[in-house]
Amino acid sequence: MDVHALIQEWKQEPDFVKHVGMVLSHHGLVRGTTRVGGAPVECVRVTPDNARIEALRCEFERRPGIYRIAAKACEGCLYPGDNLLYLVVAGDIREHVKPVLAELLDRIKAEAVQKEEIRGVE
Repeated sequence: MDVHALIQEWKQEPDFVKHVGMVLSHHGLVRGTTRVGGAPVECVRVTPDNARIEALRCEFERRPGIYRIAAKACEGCLYPGDNLLYLVVAGDIREHVKPVLAELLDRIKAEAVQKEEIRGVE
């Protein structure tokens, strides 16, 4: 996902400037070590539930002050440094946008993305 191009596309919409004062994005990457213990990670097998991601995106896009949301999870065996998850939230003010990005991220990771770390040599 090209976040800059996406925002430029949204800016072309007639209502964008009326409704957007903040755009936040999340660009998740595959870590080179495990979250707990710091063991080396060779790759992460990622299986997104794209229908669930879309349902969550639509649910959160209806929140007060939110103009647009984009969400994309990558799939397959991803290696350290590879892109994993993109979220972009555009809305009116930070009090609306920040909590939506944080909660949506947590919900997608909990409900719509399965990950299996394949450990490297320790």
